[in-house]
Amino acid sequence: MAYDTSKLLSMSQAELDDLFRNSPAGDIPNGEARGTAIVAPGTMISDAAANLVKVFAWQGKVFDSQNGVLKNKISPFGIDAIQATVYKGESWFDGNECIVLDYSKTSIVAHWIRDEIRLIAPNVYLGLVYWDKSRLICFSLEF
Repeated sequence: MAYDTSKLLSMSQAELDDLFRNSPAGDIPNGEARGTAIVAPGTMISDAAANLVKVFAWQGKVFDSQNGVLKNKISPFGIDAIQATVYKGESWFDGNECIVLDYSKTSIVAHWIRDEIRLIAPNVYLGLVYWDKSRLICFSLEF
């Protein structure tokens, strides 16, 4: 099945969980990815929430796989900020391999955040956001 942002926004949380669980880590990506926050997946507000986040807070990530880092595109102006270290590791979700986006040593404002991503389609990743060890939301990255 082909997965894109609109499909992911229409899926339930259980479907997203199954998709993440059954997807490979994939290669650590390189370059700029359009990001979409997936808040209240499968509900009437998921599209509106995604659009609000995109306009006012977060538009995606820019990966530098050579150096194992990324920066988020944030604010209404898409400023590259909030760096994370990128590496393959064990998922907090299911213990299987994922790509970890670790802010604990690189960001003062997001040091308690950890993202995990897995490849769900060519150039499309599904991500999970954790605050400490509590899962918050999902997101997609399209390269």
